[in-house]
Amino acid sequence: MLTISRALIDQVIAHARADHPDEACGVIAGPAGSDRPERFVAMTNAERSPTFYRFDSMEQLRVWREMDDRDEEPVVIYHSHTATEAYPSRTDISYAMEPSAHYLLVSTREPDETEVRSFTIVDGVVTEEQVQLAGGGVE
Repeated sequence: MLTISRALIDQVIAHARADHPDEACGVIAGPAGSDRPERFVAMTNAERSPTFYRFDSMEQLRVWREMDDRDEEPVVIYHSHTATEAYPSRTDISYAMEPSAHYLLVSTREPDETEVRSFTIVDGVVTEEQVQLAGGGVE
């Protein structure tokens, strides 16, 4: 289960809406080993595509070094789908390289509705997990 604050979910949704019709992407860092998402880091989709995302390699290097310096890890890796449901694509699964991370997907296909779902992806196996809002509530 992913436990996350409403404020962080709102930041992810705002980023996804702002980058629409292109996919948005980023991470939410937290203390290493804690499974606590705390620090929102919006990143650039180097592909600038409505159907694919890729972190800019130099930005990713900088962000991962910053997390190392702060004794953090990527607790959540997020991106948006602009025309499909919030479910990992074959490409998303093939690029999932952080087995301890939660993969949060946001669908912005409907202008007045946002679908948010979280998954673990380990060795190509996708498992949906519940999203628990910190302080109570289920997303």
